[in-house]
Amino acid sequence: MLIEGMPMTSSGRPVRRSPGGRQRRVLSAAVALVLAAGLGASAPAFADDLEDQQAALKAEAARVQQSLEFVDAKISKAVGDLVIYRGQLPAAQQALLEAQGRVASAVKEVEALAARVDLAQQNKAKITQQLDADKQKIASTKKLIGQIATQAYKSGGVPSDLTLFFGSNNTGSLTDTMDMADQALRSQNSAMDKLTQQNATNVNSQARLQAVEAEIKDLKAKADAALAKEKAARDEAAAKKAKVDKLIADTTRLNNELEAAKPGIQKKLAAVKARQDAVAAEIVERDRRLREAWLAEQRRIAAAAAAAAKAKGEEPKPFVPVTGPPSAFGLRHPFPGSVPITSGFGWRATPPGTIDFYGAGGYMHTGIDFGAACGTPVYAAAAGEVFSAGWADDGGGNNVKISHGVVQGNSLTTIYYHNTSVVVSAGQQVSQGQLIAYSGTTGNSTGCHSHFETWLNGEAVDPMRLL
Repeated sequence: MLIEGMPMTSSGRPVRRSPGGRQRRVLSAAVALVLAAGLGASAPAFADDLEDQQAALKAEAARVQQSLEFVDAKISKAVGDLVIYRGQLPAAQQALLEAQGRVASAVKEVEALAARVDLAQQNKAKITQQLDADKQKIASTKKLIGQIATQAYKSGGVPSDLTLFFGSNNTGSLTDTMDMADQALRSQNSAMDKLTQQNATNVNSQARLQAVEAEIKDLKAKADAALAKEKAARDEAAAKKAKVDKLIADTTRLNNELEAAKPGIQKKLAAVKARQDAVAAEIVERDRRLREAWLAEQRRIAAAAAAAAKAKGEEPKPFVPVTGPPSAFGLRHPFPGSVPITSGFGWRATPPGTIDFYGAGGYMHTGIDFGAACGTPVYAAAAGEVFSAGWADDGGGNNVKISHGVVQGNSLTTIYYHNTSVVVSAGQQVSQGQLIAYSGTTGNSTGCHSHFETWLNGEAVDPMRLL
């Protein structure tokens, strides 16, 4: 009774049929949803915002699960999970691509820094080599200046051994000697100038060396940070890839499970439909008898009134049954107002791209679901007689069915499914607001909630019309 395929009119409203024919189409779209999911139906489009996407995915999964609420909890969960996995896969794949892009950027950064470090190391080596050469030159120049100074001191000015500079033991004229002495002095001055230049060059090279060493230190720190960044990016990409791989694996697994389960699902659908047909037929027949009895009582009362009027010589009034709106039952919510409605009554169209094997285009959610936690008290929506209580083999688990009789020509039945336990029994009279059960997740249910149905004159209607 929970789900049903129903043809639509040109205006988009379900075609009303007799309850028997209606029940013959119960659960048709449920198979369509399961098989469509198993055959790779495309995921629906969602909002750009990530939270909206997640909420839409969960809502879609819940909607698909509800379509199989009374059939098979395990299959219902699998179908819902498949919707979630397929919906998450595109975003996960995009996240993986972005993570791989960050890895590539980090690698380029590391390589660029490594090249700069290598170049700086080469510069350092050149400067160090230059410093070593300059040190040797400075040492040689200092040695030469020392030798000149020593000889000058010993000879009272000009070195007597001019071969120190010219490498010759031959002596010539005084003029030649003086020229050589003059050359020696100029060489000494030149050596001093060279030493000064070499010292300046050495100081500059030392400064350059310190700058290069500082640059190398900074570049190495940046390189270490870049390496850490690259590692983090690789780890992130690996995690993203693992998520994508798992989604693909889970999707493939569930797809295969659902493919394999199709024959069993169809068989179970047929069995559940048969049991629900029986319940529907029972409600139809019970309500028919109640309305006939009510009508007979109305006729009896009218006949008695006509006979009394005739005895008084008055014209008897024609018989007109006293009828009124369904609101005359005065139904109340079976839960406190704080318990939300998680799924409403009405037609659920098969999503585009799915396979509708029965041609109905969707299914009918013939009740409303309250998001009640397990163990929440369930109260009778109106006074009446319990005609079924406890476990029922129709997928609804522990349930309570109450006939509320006929009020102003309308008959009403309410049904409460998936209870953890039931505290009333068949044949018991209950008052409005009386505790009848505790909500749960028995039967074919994937989570704590209560499925509530209202049957008016033998046909399931939106409970919100009556509450």
